[in-house]
Amino acid sequence: MKRIFAAQGLLAHHLPGFGPRSGQLRMAQGVEQLLSTEERPEGEEQRARVLVVEAETGIGKTLAYLIPALLSGQRLVVSTATINLQDQILNKEIPLIESILGKPAAALCVKGRQNYLCLYRWQQYRSSPQLSLVEDRDIEEISQWLDRTRTGDRAELSWMAEGSLLWPRISAQSSQCLGSECPEAGPCFVNQLRKQAGAARLLIVNHHLFFSDLALRQGGFAEILPRYQGVIFDEAHHLEGVATQFFGKTFSQYQLLDLITDSERQAVADLPVKAQDTLVPFARGLAPRMERFAALFPVQRGRYPLAEVIAGNDSWSAEVEGLAAGLDQLARQLTGHATAGEVWNILGGRAVELAFNLRHICLPREEGSGQFVHWYERRERTLNLSVTPVQIAAELERTLYSSVQSCVMTSATLSAGGDFSYFKERLGLTEATETLRLPSPFDYAGRTLVYVPESGFPEPADPAYNDMMCRRVLELLEISQGRALVLFTSFKAMEMTAAFLETSSLSHPILVQGRASRQALLERFRKTTASVLLAVASFWEGVDVPGDSLSCVIIDKLPFEVPSDPVLQARIQAISEAGGKPFFDFQVPRAILTLRQGVGRLMRASTDGGVIAIMDVRLFSKGYGRTFRASLPPAPVARTLSEVRDFFSRGWGADGG
Repeated sequence: MKRIFAAQGLLAHHLPGFGPRSGQLRMAQGVEQLLSTEERPEGEEQRARVLVVEAETGIGKTLAYLIPALLSGQRLVVSTATINLQDQILNKEIPLIESILGKPAAALCVKGRQNYLCLYRWQQYRSSPQLSLVEDRDIEEISQWLDRTRTGDRAELSWMAEGSLLWPRISAQSSQCLGSECPEAGPCFVNQLRKQAGAARLLIVNHHLFFSDLALRQGGFAEILPRYQGVIFDEAHHLEGVATQFFGKTFSQYQLLDLITDSERQAVADLPVKAQDTLVPFARGLAPRMERFAALFPVQRGRYPLAEVIAGNDSWSAEVEGLAAGLDQLARQLTGHATAGEVWNILGGRAVELAFNLRHICLPREEGSGQFVHWYERRERTLNLSVTPVQIAAELERTLYSSVQSCVMTSATLSAGGDFSYFKERLGLTEATETLRLPSPFDYAGRTLVYVPESGFPEPADPAYNDMMCRRVLELLEISQGRALVLFTSFKAMEMTAAFLETSSLSHPILVQGRASRQALLERFRKTTASVLLAVASFWEGVDVPGDSLSCVIIDKLPFEVPSDPVLQARIQAISEAGGKPFFDFQVPRAILTLRQGVGRLMRASTDGGVIAIMDVRLFSKGYGRTFRASLPPAPVARTLSEVRDFFSRGWGADGG
């Protein structure tokens, strides 16, 4: 690894401006050692060797795991939280590594099936007589693209809107795949991808696809991924959240309506009129049944425990069984037409699965009741029902750690106050699990300042807080001359602050999440140096704006989650029942990891700098504030606006900023 990462090494030779980083070399050596450890003798209990690496911004962790992974000669999976990072690895990092090593990397980016066009569904859609002029233009664009694409990957269609209604009609959904009976099975993009995956040594996927594939394997099926020896999780702080989705069950109003639509369309395509006249009315009849069932639930949007609805309905079991029995009957009708093609067995299987999931979620059994939480979510146009494991440690032990030789988990934020206990406990890792903590090489002490309001500034629960917070944010923005990302813990706080700033004397452009696409907002924020971007949720991470456009990150308050979410409630209760302290063992570490992600938006390059302002005096007024402060970058702390003015007036760093 030294030959590659040293000051005069191969990386320096191929990468202009490269500077050696001791943390990057340490990480590469750690990954190399993990992957080179011999497999345990047959007969010994096989359990993955795990390395947890916190590599803060500036370490260069992607190259630090990719290079030893490719040199290992093993078939490995690299799993990321976002498709954006997948694309970056394939299009930027892999070509660089190939030039360094002087040979092809045998790497392949694999996404979920819904990201690829289905040639059969495309031909069906294209021949539809009900196309509008707008859709005709889209069809021409896609037709031209299909003449040149080798992958069928939607990411190549830069003109297609994120919420396109066209793409779901022509994408390769697994629930609608005809398998070997499909007339387009030969040129099928997904089938071609599966063949390529068999020859690749490095498979680049995202967490959703990885855990979807892992869950399918437990049922004796595999989607696209061939057998692999190890896995490297980047953005590993998302693992618990993503894995939770795939170790539970869901049933949604949308899934049922989608099945009805697909059944009707297939009946028109395959069946004689008499058979259509029997099947189609019955399938359509399930929609009003679903409406009646959905009417049993309160209309308020949000996520709530299912137990409250069950307790308030004396005929609950009969209502659930009535809808499930309708799905059973639909399944029998669908599979009864299997002589017309395999698609009818696939449709019938979907009906069987929906009926099973509905009963499993809505008729909970007493045994194992503490291990799962049953809940529902009301959205604008659909009702979702779910059963979710309270803890995923046992599932990971059964499905992941026992099936691979090695596992690397890395992210810029895995520890709270320098302690990995929370992360290891949530993912079922032993205390002996090897960890590496690599601090950022950036000069936080010389180029940044952490600002927290003075003692006496109201805490978030104080009625005076909102007004004072808005006024203080305005003062900070005037000092920083815009150039700020303002992060909020709720949409309500964001909209309130936006309204205040828009009627204030602030002369800088104000951008607000929700008023344009994420991509459009970030593009304008980068190009308009003095602008201010107000955002929540997804903008706390993944925002990469180096340079003058981002010189101030303002956070409204410590990002504690409101414990009203049923899954969160169940996990808090489980910790309490086990004798733990949910606030300190669970809620504080979760808030710290989120805060660290938000704070990390400021320094994206060694030449960056600026102010990190956190409008929450609990950092100093509460005992737990010490743990939060220990998790912040090693920057000077200011409690007055005059110190912030001085910081901006003198610039930062030896070059004056």
